Amino acid sequence: MACLEAPPRVELCPVSCQPRGLQLPPWRLSLSRSSSSCRSCTLVSRQLPICNAQSYADDLWVAAPHSPASVRSRLLAAEREEAKAVLSLFLRQKGLRSTLAARIVNKSDGFIEHLVSKLQIAYRSRYAEGRELSTPEIRDALLPYLEALSKEHGDSLVEVVENFPDPFAMEREALSSSMAFTPTSSNKQKAIARISTAASGAALPELVPYLLDLGMDHEEIKDIVRKFPAFAYYSVDRKIKPLVELLLELGVKNSSIPGIIKKRPQLCGISMSDNLKPMMAYLESIGVDKAQWSKVITRFPALLTYSRNKVQTTVSFLAELGVSEKSIGKILTRCPHIMSYSVDDNLRPTAAYFRSIGADAASLIQKSPQAFGLNVEAKLRPTTEFFLARGFSVEEVGVMANRFGIVHTLSLEENLLPKYEFFLAMEYPRCELVKFPQYFGYSLDRRIKPRYARMTGCGVRLILNQMLSVSDARFEKILEKKTARL
Repeated sequence: MACLEAPPRVELCPVSCQPRGLQLPPWRLSLSRSSSSCRSCTLVSRQLPICNAQSYADDLWVAAPHSPASVRSRLLAAEREEAKAVLSLFLRQKGLRSTLAARIVNKSDGFIEHLVSKLQIAYRSRYAEGRELSTPEIRDALLPYLEALSKEHGDSLVEVVENFPDPFAMEREALSSSMAFTPTSSNKQKAIARISTAASGAALPELVPYLLDLGMDHEEIKDIVRKFPAFAYYSVDRKIKPLVELLLELGVKNSSIPGIIKKRPQLCGISMSDNLKPMMAYLESIGVDKAQWSKVITRFPALLTYSRNKVQTTVSFLAELGVSEKSIGKILTRCPHIMSYSVDDNLRPTAAYFRSIGADAASLIQKSPQAFGLNVEAKLRPTTEFFLARGFSVEEVGVMANRFGIVHTLSLEENLLPKYEFFLAMEYPRCELVKFPQYFGYSLDRRIKPRYARMTGCGVRLILNQMLSVSDARFEKILEKKTARL
């Protein structure tokens, strides 16, 4: 049944309690005047949306206009709910299951406050007037920011969201005085202040100049502390320098070390003798190539911060899936970020889905482990249905997945659809795609179209594999031989 919204009635004194430009979010309350006597607060009966034949009622107290703090409080409560909805939507768009996205949002209060502060800065004039933001305005402000965070942190985005400190009080200082808030004190804010401004007659903590010498700038150091406040109190000699020296011994480039610390500052706090080196020894025992540690850590420094139980759970699942012990080590060496995927929420349901279409899940996870971090309903099934709707059988989709493991990770709108339309224009039989699904991995404008134009210009016809997979020099030799036979 469609959702129907019943607006409330608000009883307010016609003069002294009349709201000034206030709209109460997010339910778009309609206001009506009454000749009743003035009160400092008036009870508003609110009928919430009726969905699936269920109705809910609630009461909301609206403070009189001489309590602007109460008005602001209500606006903020509404924007928090909107920010949660936007974050949940974004996580689902990134392939997370709805239940997992909801779980992350519900335990990320600090990050939600951060998003609300972004809204306050972007729309400060609206807040000053006490006017509600529309859902499109909120999405327009937050989605680009979330996308930028996703590009910056990649596989670590969820951890950034869940562990985000509350920078709300600091950012709201940028608001106009009409939107002033009561300042609050917290350890997180103190940590940021510690590395931001030197105390009277004293220098900044030793870690600041040390990190500056490593190649960071002051803003990057602040960003680390915002995400992980304990970092502000780490000793250079006992915590940070030993990690840097270990990374250098493993072959990590000097220029890569700031990026590793920014991605996973928790590495600096792990005991070298009790945790870090034993974890490395364990990973080497299950096949991680010790000669590749610099690449492994640079790609995914979080690997060394996971518990032994977490790693063993994933390793056990890979073995259960049919991946050999030797191959497990290769997967962790080449794609260590697989450890960030939940066995129950990602790996197991994805493996079951690939098996349902006839694909070899054990082989796929070795070729394309990133596919196992995607949501089945939001990403994998729509890709399969894309091909089914165009006449391919389930078995053929499974064959394509086996031959080109990342086919299910590609964008429908930006990759599969335009390339398939051009494939039809080339008038190849459908079986060519089943034989060579790697077609979708080549650039349409820089590879497929130029090669096709060159081929047809010579009056010859090559199979997709010959046309696309060979080097430019080899391609020209093939054309030369074909044209000589005409």
